[in-house]
Amino acid sequence: MISADDALALLREGNRRFVESQSKSPSLSVHERRAALVAGQEPFAIVLGCSDSRVPAELVFDQGFGDLFVIRVAGNIVAPSQVGSVEFAAARFATRLVVVMGHSQCGAITATVEELLGRAPPQSRNLRSIVDRVRPSVEALLAGGCALDAEALIREGVRANVRTSTHHLRHGSELLEGLIREEGLRVVGAEYSLESGVVTFFDGV
Repeated sequence: MISADDALALLREGNRRFVESQSKSPSLSVHERRAALVAGQEPFAIVLGCSDSRVPAELVFDQGFGDLFVIRVAGNIVAPSQVGSVEFAAARFATRLVVVMGHSQCGAITATVEELLGRAPPQSRNLRSIVDRVRPSVEALLAGGCALDAEALIREGVRANVRTSTHHLRHGSELLEGLIREEGLRVVGAEYSLESGVVTFFDGV
């Protein structure tokens, strides 16, 4: 079992390689690695990230088959199915690091800001279910008296939304609370920059 600190170090190093275009060569061929994982998996980190096609966690952290347990959903929101997925991996595979990763220019955050500013087009019920989970994070920024334009509100909203998601995982599951308290599980927040490729860890680090 890899500790949360060691797992975080592996992610930081992998992102450094990604940014510097120095991705490592796999020690085993894809076929051999795939075959080795048939019997089971031991991912060293759980990543709850956005579904955005520009933010594939395995590439961003320069990891391969079996290294990461990745959950992707628009806006990296935390609904019951995401909590259950994190619980499953943390309990079943003894994975001790959970990363909630938002990203710059997130469409879900943008849609929420547009709605709050009265600029949103009509949305389907299913799309609204995503916006409804993001809205409290952005509303809190407005309620705090932040004099932000739409662009700045989106930028700050990304991190606020990540903090909300990490808080939900830390305090919205008895199973995860127990693992945090007794087994060294850590839940941290992060933001990926589309512009630079850099992942900045900021909540719980």
